[in-house]
Amino acid sequence: MRMGKIALITGGTSGIGLAAAQLLRADGYEVALMGRSAERGREALRTLAKGAVYLQGDVSKLSDCRRIVQETVKAFGGLDLLVNAAGIYAEGAIDSVSEQELSLLLDVNVKGTYFMCQQAVPELRMRQGSAIVNVSSDAGVHGNYFCTAYCAAKGAVTMFTRALALELSDKGTGGRTSGGQTVYPVRVNCVCPGDILTPMTERQLAGAPSREAALEEMAAVYPMGRIGTAQEAAEVIVFLASGKASFVTGAVWGVDGGITA
Repeated sequence: MRMGKIALITGGTSGIGLAAAQLLRADGYEVALMGRSAERGREALRTLAKGAVYLQGDVSKLSDCRRIVQETVKAFGGLDLLVNAAGIYAEGAIDSVSEQELSLLLDVNVKGTYFMCQQAVPELRMRQGSAIVNVSSDAGVHGNYFCTAYCAAKGAVTMFTRALALELSDKGTGGRTSGGQTVYPVRVNCVCPGDILTPMTERQLAGAPSREAALEEMAAVYPMGRIGTAQEAAEVIVFLASGKASFVTGAVWGVDGGITA
């Protein structure tokens, strides 16, 4: 068990974010869950042992990102891990995507990830062995039909991850002094899940005439013949956050049943 570690998870009240929170709590982390719904926040906390808090906020707002980082540090005394799991999905032909729809996708998926990292980095750099794990998508590494806006957003998350990993690597110094204070490198990686059975996926399936038929059709394109679970994606997040991945940074990890092979 890793005692004394502190994680902040956006989108932490459901799906991959909540699954990661559950695994991290089991591993000894104290966890702050960021989300927009207080009701989902309360439900999420009921699945976690003591050592978790819910903080209401919207990642698309810089002021909320700043406040949530500050509240996490106030609650637990520092920050070792940021998991950016907040995200939204939309599809449609390019001529059907409105300016408002595109703005929302970019605000949540891209600006939200960027702002959270921007606000968390100064705190993460105070703790040796800290890490960031961004949740991108298979759509962030290859093209998907009728998914240009989402691919653009998740592709940005993937490339941002790689660039930030270089920026925060400190070229192997292992810690340097800035303004009289030691600051440490931060490892930055992302996971790229394929279709995962989460509440967001369930909303997609709910619009089909037959949920079972739609799920079979969704699974049929995967070499492994099924879609993934939130637990499977969360296991990779926890690995990337751990000392077992101490030489891993700037990596893009597919959790996609082979669809990008």
